[in-house]
Amino acid sequence: MANCPKCGYHLKLTDWRPNCPSCGVNLVYYGMEERLLADADKAESEHAHFQKKLDRVKASFAGSKLAIARIVFTVLPIGFLFLPLANMVVKAPYIDNSTNISILKIGTKVSELDFGALLTLMKSDIVGHAFTMFFASLVCILIAAAAALLGLIMLFLSCSPKGLKRNFTLSSLGLVLTAAATYLFTNFSSSMADIFPGAYSGSLKFGVFVLMAGFAGVIIINAVIAKVGIKVKYKQTYIGGIPSEEYFAAKAAGIDVLSLQTHVSEEEAAVAVEKALEEAGVEPASLAGKTAEEEESLSELEKGLEKAALAEAGVPGGASDDDLKTRAAEGKPEDQKPEQ
Repeated sequence: MANCPKCGYHLKLTDWRPNCPSCGVNLVYYGMEERLLADADKAESEHAHFQKKLDRVKASFAGSKLAIARIVFTVLPIGFLFLPLANMVVKAPYIDNSTNISILKIGTKVSELDFGALLTLMKSDIVGHAFTMFFASLVCILIAAAAALLGLIMLFLSCSPKGLKRNFTLSSLGLVLTAAATYLFTNFSSSMADIFPGAYSGSLKFGVFVLMAGFAGVIIINAVIAKVGIKVKYKQTYIGGIPSEEYFAAKAAGIDVLSLQTHVSEEEAAVAVEKALEEAGVEPASLAGKTAEEEESLSELEKGLEKAALAEAGVPGGASDDDLKTRAAEGKPEDQKPEQ
């Protein structure tokens, strides 16, 4: 059998009543308040963490004018992929074909591509090297397109701890792969023109250079944001009436917050945690950056609340100085303001 959670008495099979035979505590409801407080604190802690993530997402998209501009810069490379990137011309008897290559054309052709025939051509002694470079250029431009799309999708995490590093990595990857695709396609066209003079010609179009400029623009805007910074405005959250920053700081300092919350109101618990943090010499992150004006405003607010509470309780200290003078003139010594 189990033991009594309060006095440790070892319960027997004959102890079927809900109360402990030794101390008389109700075994069913003992510690119920603490368990409920712990469950409530756990739920509110999860909400506090989620709220901070939500605040960072909002700042990533609309935290400043630079954040809004970054959205535009991140979308541009995706649009530039649909511009003509290169041109291929094939001329032969009864054949005169000119094709502009864009991401849409590449996607269509890759879906219809006979990879078996392509592998056979890549193994050829005559055109094998040329078609290997052509295939590599297609792979590079497709990965660059995926990097551009992923950069837009992951934009909502830009204010996370690794957000800027991720943005730099994806945009730099897109720029490098686009440049690599340009180099490989140029070599492919040169090789094919040497093998089939007059029958084949290939050239780069303006779209590929605009695309590289687009990726470079994303890198530049992220560098500016890394230099200037985006201030995240965190919404104040509470855990059992205690500001979440103070609650987590108290937990990290090893303070038993649950014991300070038990059998008291939320306001009293918040004051108790604040005093415990002061005694431990811990300053929450939310209080460390307060300006002198904010501290003065908070001090005035606390004084006003204290005076209002005293006035409501009928204590003379809660009345104004004019009220105290009036009461003294009316001969009410018990209402006089106590000596300091």
